[in-house]
Amino acid sequence: MKKAILIIQCPDQKGIVAEVSRFLYSYEGNILEVDQHVDEEMGMFFMRAAWELDTFSLEKDQIAERFKSEVGERFKMEFKLHFNFPKPRMAIFVSKLSHCLFDILGRHYAGQLEVDIPLIVSNHPALKQVVEAFGIPFHHIPITSETKAAAEANQLELMKANQIDFVVLARYMQILSAEFIQHFPNRIINIHHSFLPAFVGAKPYHAAYERGVKIIGATAHYVTEELDAGPIIEQEVARVRHHNTVAELVQIGQDVEKVVLSKAIKYHIDRKVMPINNKTVIFY
Repeated sequence: MKKAILIIQCPDQKGIVAEVSRFLYSYEGNILEVDQHVDEEMGMFFMRAAWELDTFSLEKDQIAERFKSEVGERFKMEFKLHFNFPKPRMAIFVSKLSHCLFDILGRHYAGQLEVDIPLIVSNHPALKQVVEAFGIPFHHIPITSETKAAAEANQLELMKANQIDFVVLARYMQILSAEFIQHFPNRIINIHHSFLPAFVGAKPYHAAYERGVKIIGATAHYVTEELDAGPIIEQEVARVRHHNTVAELVQIGQDVEKVVLSKAIKYHIDRKVMPINNKTVIFY
């Protein structure tokens, strides 16, 4: 089904939902989903509406201007209009760990993620055979401190050549430069363990084991120039016990990581994430 999706923010006031609904009804729109949220501290109203496009009496390229003149200007709305076609194009960046990559590729193969994956980029060759088994081009771009700028320039050329809409860091163990991030504002999704900043470094699960934690988790967020501090999209936790070994903590943690990352990707594809400053409104 072809859908249009409208994402709105404006000062909170009476009549917004009624007028948006009236607009869609007046052009024979069959509303499929509506969700809204009011931030009382900010005095702001947020809304997501999706409707069937095939029966809509306005042409695709007429909708935004007509909505602006009939509804948007009156309520001082900022809005974005999206469509669920063509499918967004997602690049995956990965290093050596495979659990998040396998989960994404498995869900994509099963039709759970409505997205195209034109390529996968890695700074190590370890997962090349896995990726190519799914019929996806694999680009090995090694990175050292001396070659980082040239490697990122190569990556950006690949993103441009493949018309990439957003990037997923599936345990990609490199810090992206500010220049790279600026090409994809709120369009780079990262996953990390929720031990940050308490347990940093290469072996967070070992540090968590030594501390005797009872809950471990993962966080998916948009990447910003401030490391691991971007708007949060999804989080989840799992309980662990004193008898769990380090290896078991790693397995439990990786299970949480891959589910959280795939949920975040799904929300992003479905236009259910609305970044507001350094927070997000998630239209579940």
